[in-house]
Amino acid sequence: MVLFVQTLVNGQLMKIIHSIKQMQSFSESVRREGKKIALVPTMGSLHEGHLSLMRKKAGEDFLIVSIFVNPTQFGQGEDYEGYPRDLENDAKLVESVGGECIFAPDVVGMYPEFFQTTIKVAYITKNLCGISRPAHFEGVATVVAKLFLAAKPHYAIFGEKDFQQLMVIKRMVKDLNFDLEIVSAPIVRENDGLAMSSRNRYLSPEERKAALSLFRALIESRKLYDAGQLDADALIEHAYKIIRSEKLARIEYIKVCDAETLEDIKTVSRNAVMALAVHFGRARLIDNIVLRV
Repeated sequence: MVLFVQTLVNGQLMKIIHSIKQMQSFSESVRREGKKIALVPTMGSLHEGHLSLMRKKAGEDFLIVSIFVNPTQFGQGEDYEGYPRDLENDAKLVESVGGECIFAPDVVGMYPEFFQTTIKVAYITKNLCGISRPAHFEGVATVVAKLFLAAKPHYAIFGEKDFQQLMVIKRMVKDLNFDLEIVSAPIVRENDGLAMSSRNRYLSPEERKAALSLFRALIESRKLYDAGQLDADALIEHAYKIIRSEKLARIEYIKVCDAETLEDIKTVSRNAVMALAVHFGRARLIDNIVLRV
């Protein structure tokens, strides 16, 4: 296995590290230089949403982007094998926003033979995506913890599109006393409102048009909330009507939850999140909007 590669990307040297020990050693050298490390964890197939996270690094801080399609967060029958992978193009995109290093471990390095240690965040993983994907967030928490231990960042940047994932990582960092800060970044959308996602490429033209109903449902529900509707069931039903009008949509869930605990609520009396997951063909899309009191 190649441990450390310096390759030319757009005429610049890009460090691509595959070994965990090599990544740890390299990060230590960056820290000794007095630089702060910003980590953006990804599964690759990068798009503008990922790049917006990378641009949030502060000033001269050192940016590391991890690229790893994590098998333990995919359930049976999900798209692990078919998940798009293009390290060469991803490296060009990372370089374009000032990234200096890519950490791209392989599965054997991350999960050696007889691997048996995982991290489970108990309560906020039970609702929303955790209902249909009960092992998903255990895989997410475990791999993110391993990425933190390898890259040794001062802070890590996550998007708000997967709101539940963001809350899981924040909870894990707080509970296990990780010595780093979690920075969140807003959802990045296409011009027509569709939240950017690597899985958008699965959509046919007809499915993509139908998928615009997600953002429309969220926006219209927030307008209803802003007009004084605080009943969660009424807000949810309003969103259901909009998305159900699209024949290609298969709704998995639409929920209004407490923004911190992610428990279902009946009345929006404190900050809440309206979150949804909807299938269009082989694409499972998630989106959300925060309802602030």
